[in-house]
Amino acid sequence: MATHGLPTWPWTDACAESLAPPEALLLEGMRRWACAMRGGRPALAAARLPFIAEDVAEAAPALEAVLRLGAFRIACPTAPRLTGEEPALLLAFALAQRGPKREALAAFLRLMPPGAAYAAMGPAVALGLSFRKAGLLLANPLR
Repeated sequence: MATHGLPTWPWTDACAESLAPPEALLLEGMRRWACAMRGGRPALAAARLPFIAEDVAEAAPALEAVLRLGAFRIACPTAPRLTGEEPALLLAFALAQRGPKREALAAFLRLMPPGAAYAAMGPAVALGLSFRKAGLLLANPLR
């Protein structure tokens, strides 16, 4: 599957505080998960904390399932700007929620091998549905 033609990362070099609430919530979950993993603490519990406040706690296992599939560079929760694969992950999750699934798969293929990218699609769509049910719509990067 070709991965060219995807939009550029809309959040590259973005300030974390400037993100819309759904993206900020997802980023916080990713960062808390990564920080807990690096520190040897329960990562799922760490990712679930910000999701509980927005009534999307059921999205935390889906986030963890995707993050366990790759070796992503994710900053600590207090980092001021998006770094590493954070913008690309936000794009992939946004496409899984709002865009055609083939574009979401292409975005994941840019981040991980084919088997892992295909495995990421189910949890990414589940996370997107949980967010949507709570009224949290990630930006549509194709507009």
